[in-house]
Amino acid sequence: MRHSDSISPDYHNPRIVNITGCNAYDATIVWAPTKSLWFVSMALVGILGGYYTASIETLVVFLVTTTITLCFGHSLGMHRRFIHHSYECKKWVEYLFVYLGVLVGLAGPFGMMYTHDLRDWAQRQKKSHAYFGHKSSLLSDFFWQIHCDIELKHPPVFKLDASIRNSKFYHYLEKYWMFQQAPIALVLYLLGGIEWVIWGVCLRLTASITGHWLIGYFAHNKGQSDWHVKGASVQGFNIKFCGLITMGECWHNNHHAFPDSALLGIKSNQVDPGWWVLQLMEKLDLVWELKTPDDLPARAELVPSDTHH
Repeated sequence: MRHSDSISPDYHNPRIVNITGCNAYDATIVWAPTKSLWFVSMALVGILGGYYTASIETLVVFLVTTTITLCFGHSLGMHRRFIHHSYECKKWVEYLFVYLGVLVGLAGPFGMMYTHDLRDWAQRQKKSHAYFGHKSSLLSDFFWQIHCDIELKHPPVFKLDASIRNSKFYHYLEKYWMFQQAPIALVLYLLGGIEWVIWGVCLRLTASITGHWLIGYFAHNKGQSDWHVKGASVQGFNIKFCGLITMGECWHNNHHAFPDSALLGIKSNQVDPGWWVLQLMEKLDLVWELKTPDDLPARAELVPSDTHH
């Protein structure tokens, strides 16, 4: 195997192996029935049921369950730890956070890692399909991202780390990721009845999946940027005023510039709740070796936006 000539020289993800002829643009968008029907069923129950059961109590249930799963699960568990390994932690902390990440309802741990890595790889190529950069219209991109998958005709090889590949716990979560909603649904039902289930599971999943797509759409199309990655077909942008509701994930230009940093809100006015939680956990000796941009090697292909022409 040799590196394809189209590969941007800055990409160093060992899980993605480039082979001769692979590219990020020769692809077909196909309807993904499981993914699509999962979202539609949650949305129908969540929106219709939520309308008839709305109250201050159910709103609190929604806010608490959404905050926990998005912050500890998606941002700190799936993204900053499982995918980017931007900090060290005890194994039970990693397992708990990744489990909470599965509860967000997007996919299992392997599915999340593959989807992220493939998109990240594609965005750093000189040319990539519009799917990877959210470059179609808002409605078209919604259909593509929420209801479809992309099938590359000449994909790279995805290779999991042995420590992850051999984990029985992760294999269990990957195989039964949808069913992980059942235990929390049971607890919510026993505590507050079907109303809590609708708001704490169905509406939470609908909002989380939709929000994940929407932030991704704007974070790759418009916003503020301090950095430009030379040779990359897709750039990231910082979305202002969304730090709290995204747990800091909206600072996407920062993330494109420093992918392995646990700190996403680099500037003092960039709100990053996920980082706040990590700092607190560091004081409790639950996490350590939190990486920041200063801890990462310099990148020749990374230049300030105002110097890029």
